[in-house]
Amino acid sequence: MGVCGKSSETAAIQDTLMSLVRNMGQWAVAADKAGVDAADPAMKAAHLWTLQATFSTLTNVNFSDERIGEYIQQGISLIKELESKAGSAADAQALHKELDGLSDADLEHVGIEKFSIPVRQAAMGNDDAFCLNELATYALKGVCAYAAHCYQMGYIKDDIMMDIHKVHAKLASNEPDVDGLLAAVLKVGEINTSVLAMLDDAHATKYGVPEPTQVCTTAVEGKCILISGHDMVDLKALLEQTEGTGVHVYTHGEMLPAHSYPELKKHKHLVGNYGTAWQNQKFEFAGFPGPIIVTTNCILEPRKMYKKRVYTMNEVGVDGVQHIGADRDFSAVIDQAKSLKGFPRTIEPAKYHTVGFNHRVVLPLAGQVLEAAKSGALSRIFLIGGCDGSQWERSYFTELAEETPDDSLILTLGCAKNRIIHSETLMNAKLANGLPRVLDMGQCNDSYSAVVVALELAKALDCSVNDLPLSLAVSHLEQKAAAVLCTLLHLGVKNIRLGPTIPAYLTPNVISILSKEYNLMATGDPIKDLELMMEGK
Repeated sequence: MGVCGKSSETAAIQDTLMSLVRNMGQWAVAADKAGVDAADPAMKAAHLWTLQATFSTLTNVNFSDERIGEYIQQGISLIKELESKAGSAADAQALHKELDGLSDADLEHVGIEKFSIPVRQAAMGNDDAFCLNELATYALKGVCAYAAHCYQMGYIKDDIMMDIHKVHAKLASNEPDVDGLLAAVLKVGEINTSVLAMLDDAHATKYGVPEPTQVCTTAVEGKCILISGHDMVDLKALLEQTEGTGVHVYTHGEMLPAHSYPELKKHKHLVGNYGTAWQNQKFEFAGFPGPIIVTTNCILEPRKMYKKRVYTMNEVGVDGVQHIGADRDFSAVIDQAKSLKGFPRTIEPAKYHTVGFNHRVVLPLAGQVLEAAKSGALSRIFLIGGCDGSQWERSYFTELAEETPDDSLILTLGCAKNRIIHSETLMNAKLANGLPRVLDMGQCNDSYSAVVVALELAKALDCSVNDLPLSLAVSHLEQKAAAVLCTLLHLGVKNIRLGPTIPAYLTPNVISILSKEYNLMATGDPIKDLELMMEGK
């Protein structure tokens, strides 16, 4: 059983699906070389399937063997279409011939025998090359997830999709090419930079520029629905369908930043945020007195006491849980919310958290930040955030944040921010100029905001990002975090502390390369690390 809760059989089927995704990349590249137009329906379908199928394999997204099997069968059909258009391309291996006609019962065996990690590692014959192949694979999974969010809003570009297919095709070759695979890792970072920029633009264009907004984090009397995940399109549809029903909507986890978007917060029945990060959902969902919608990662196997109140969407799948289709019909959810008790009373006094410090908000304050830095009133800027988890070592990030000096600024984002924004020490802390010491920049999807702020500050100070009074402590867990890490490496950002542990798939040689080139290092003792950070190390 994996840490995320997946069985070995489910993991094996997902290995099979990922091998098919790579093969799809080979066929998409072959079709492109053969002159198949980007607007061709088969190519468009291959783009969308690649995003959805890949996203379904992320940590804590899909636990359903049947759903994964459906993606495999869809992929086989699409590859046949591309092959018929591309002809007999020498650089594409017809993997579908091995998979064609397999029943779902056969898929576990195929996954274990042909596409499991030990088999692929042995086939490559070079641990360092395999390590870089894995890093690129995990990061590319994160890129596809971010791109899937873009697709939900109608934002996706054919050239970006073709770049994704090309990397998948490179990884499918299983060549022990260390230099080429390191280049592939950096290429994934480059692609992700473009995808995050597109996602940032899509959100601001569709829902308005984020603005600092106080979000109620305590209960409001009445019937209620909880929505978790990342996709704002799903939340918007829910808000529209619950308008006038008397049902309140609460956000959870990475949906918290939704309150900062004008087009979403104008719905007055979006009353607040309930709970914290994804890893606490088994306790938080159990206590919520209404139905719960999980739109994207991360979901945990639901407890029996609330399983019948959970609904999944998009790529998310759990056997025995109701799934909402692409039509986003929430009528069953609304009916169940009306039948349940809801919150019996409003909690007084209410508690609030401020969200919405997007780069469009922070950059106009850059003058104040720069002046404070030059005068010595601002000692350092810390970026502390990323993907959270339940390991006790992750208290490092809270301890580090709480130990930072009173004249320092903390930028935070991703679900790991929950360890910081709920700190009593930091909750109401302000700089001398009145600016909050902790600026919540949003979801892990909003990593682009932090990148933009760093790049623009460096430009204003006429220095490189690595010369800024900036220190990064990144909480690493899953594939979106791997994508963001690759983006930082692509941008040449150095002195990143990654934790609570360095990913296990990195070999000593690869760690040595990343340490030498980027001074990438593991988190250590928070007090000692802070002393070094204050010295710019």
